[in-house]
Amino acid sequence: MSCGEPHETECAEVLDHLYEFLDREMPDSDCTKFEVHFGECSPCLEKYGLEQAVKKLVKRCCGQDDVPADLRSKVMGRIDLIRSGQAVPEQDVTVSDTEQRATAAE
Repeated sequence: MSCGEPHETECAEVLDHLYEFLDREMPDSDCTKFEVHFGECSPCLEKYGLEQAVKKLVKRCCGQDDVPADLRSKVMGRIDLIRSGQAVPEQDVTVSDTEQRATAAE
């Protein structure tokens, strides 16, 4: 995605780190660069707005539930693998019977 215009911060970089920006998990200087980019690039601003809306919706609908410690551990482990560039094994994706029952009950 790109508006076709040159930017100090490339669209690909902005989109690759969009969730870090949304979660404020990056240095303030990088946040400022992204905010400048959104002011210049309407396709990236639109993507940001969409992802922000989805994040708010998920928080509103699912934000009250406690996350089981083992599920949190699995998710964080997968995030670490992805960030390090390692392949993520498919068998790690399995959901326990307890998690399936909890999802079905909702």
